[in-house]
Amino acid sequence: MAWLGKLLGGTLGFMFGGPLGMIAGIAFGHLFDKADEFEHTDRPAYRTQGSRDSTQMMFFVGAFSMVARVAQADGEVTSSERASIERFIDERLRLGMSEHAAAMRVFDAALVGGGTFDQFAAQFYENFATSSGLLQLMIEFFYEVAVADGTINSSEEALIRRAAQLFHIPDYVADAIRRRYGGSSAGGHAYAVLNLSPTATDEEVKKAYRKMCIEFHPDTLASKGMGEEFKAAAERKFQEIQEAYEEIKKDRGIK
Repeated sequence: MAWLGKLLGGTLGFMFGGPLGMIAGIAFGHLFDKADEFEHTDRPAYRTQGSRDSTQMMFFVGAFSMVARVAQADGEVTSSERASIERFIDERLRLGMSEHAAAMRVFDAALVGGGTFDQFAAQFYENFATSSGLLQLMIEFFYEVAVADGTINSSEEALIRRAAQLFHIPDYVADAIRRRYGGSSAGGHAYAVLNLSPTATDEEVKKAYRKMCIEFHPDTLASKGMGEEFKAAAERKFQEIQEAYEEIKKDRGIK
């Protein structure tokens, strides 16, 4: 996580504005040279230095700020819900100690800071609108967090669906992602991974596979601004796409 190392080393001289800038200010403000500037929310999305680091930090802060709002969608975040978030960070994202601490710092800042989920999501989309794969991966993150405590309640579901709308993700794609967290059959799961219905034609299966291989390749996601702290999740998603396609190919006899 290059940006975190620079932040901790005191050499990261930039910050972004908007509601996510406010959350970053609460979480890390004392580590910046000009922490008083975090109070201003009418600044452009990025400041001038370290654009790649800024983009990665935007992704990190945006992701865990929105996760915080999903976690508190049904009211106060309980100790068990918090524990499920920390397990998600450790087991699914496989973050190290410093990254884990940074993630929870953002999470806690979002719980006490201002800004609505819609505001966070809108600013996130503004910065990552050109990466449909990255935006879909965020919807998957939200569902993984929501289901971590055993069930997805109606408040969480509504918020995640709202995110899909703000991210301009088609309904059929959002439906396919949701099916993966609703106990679908093995075959149904494979189609859902490729955002398809089991009634899709062989050509549609091939086309979806090729498209997703490009969109979800870890190098593609990294080039769009997803930091290295999410590399394990990106690699796991890419492998899941490969396995789903192989399962469908075998089932259908596709050559």
